[in-house]
Amino acid sequence: MNREDVPGSGFALFAQGFRPFFLAASLWAAIAMAIWIGMLETGLSLPSRLDPLAWHMHEMLFGFVMAAVAGFMLTAIPNWTGRLPISGAPLAGLAGLWLLGRIACLTSLMMPAWLAIACDLAFPVALAGVVAREIIAGKNWRNLVMLAPVTFLGAANLMMHLEALDIGIPAGLGWRLGLVAIVFLVTVIGGRIVPSFTRNWLVKQAAKSLPAPSGWPDRAALGFLHVGLFGWAAFPRSSFVAIVILAGAGLNLWRLYRWRGFATGREPLLVILHIGYAWVIAGAALLGLSILTTRIPESAAIHALTVGASGTMILAVMTRATRGHTGRPLTADRPTSLIYVQVGLAAAARVAAAFSSDWTTPLLVAAAVLWGTAFITFVFAYGPMLTLPRRGPSS
Repeated sequence: MNREDVPGSGFALFAQGFRPFFLAASLWAAIAMAIWIGMLETGLSLPSRLDPLAWHMHEMLFGFVMAAVAGFMLTAIPNWTGRLPISGAPLAGLAGLWLLGRIACLTSLMMPAWLAIACDLAFPVALAGVVAREIIAGKNWRNLVMLAPVTFLGAANLMMHLEALDIGIPAGLGWRLGLVAIVFLVTVIGGRIVPSFTRNWLVKQAAKSLPAPSGWPDRAALGFLHVGLFGWAAFPRSSFVAIVILAGAGLNLWRLYRWRGFATGREPLLVILHIGYAWVIAGAALLGLSILTTRIPESAAIHALTVGASGTMILAVMTRATRGHTGRPLTADRPTSLIYVQVGLAAAARVAAAFSSDWTTPLLVAAAVLWGTAFITFVFAYGPMLTLPRRGPSS
């Protein structure tokens, strides 16, 4: 047991990485979405060098998702390395850098461009440094690959700033690379935790059929999908890339089937992980088809991968990790199940909005409201768990 895990009393927000960053991610997910819808409906803009749409994409990818990634990484690394987690003043400093980046992106027109960029990139650079130091110090070479998506996210963040300044970056490359890095994390980490958690639960239920062990189907599924998505980031209209992505979607559907999610219907805390991964497959399939035919809007694919896959998986991981690390039972209570329903409906409404010209605005607003309420529900239900010491042994 790490010393930060010991039950106690008082304020524990900076006792372990998941606490400040899961809270920050959920708050910013709701706030940034409300700001975006406000700009969309009123035509007003921010004092930012990023135009409203670019700001929205940037803050969802490099504000909201990056905070969730930090929370997961800083909590998982001690389990990988056996080292004590980052806590106290260093953790508060990291959280402060994340907040500094959000303020800089909101107000970048009010400061020199280089200063705004430096403020925003300080957090991903510091996070990458911490991740590298901890993994190398713990000689946990297997997980050194986790440094790659964090580095890609930082590079993609820089590209969006440079594109806003008209400095030699192909249009959209930054946000596409950022999205691909996030899908990379979801598929790699998901491939570890989803079948593992499912297996553990099914064993307790005395089930005879368990998730298939990792093997060549998993490597093929990841290989095709990752190559296809990185290809799309660089060549977004390539038909060959589209075929590779569609092959990756098909192989990942097979991969998901092998994890036996259909046997977990009685536990929402598990079902939601399988649903989140299914959104990756749906998004990849829509993306491949959007390249090959104009009947499938690219926006549908993008939001299946963001609102659907990223939003669902982040909430699934945040709820499960928070419950486990604060001594709660690993089962979904009513607020947790409500969170899952809200984010699922938000994803469905946002994807549907891309296909409907008559109902676009109502569906966009509905998706935004459902998205915001999902994360605000998380804040109210899980905020006390994140700010107070854990109440018992780890689950």
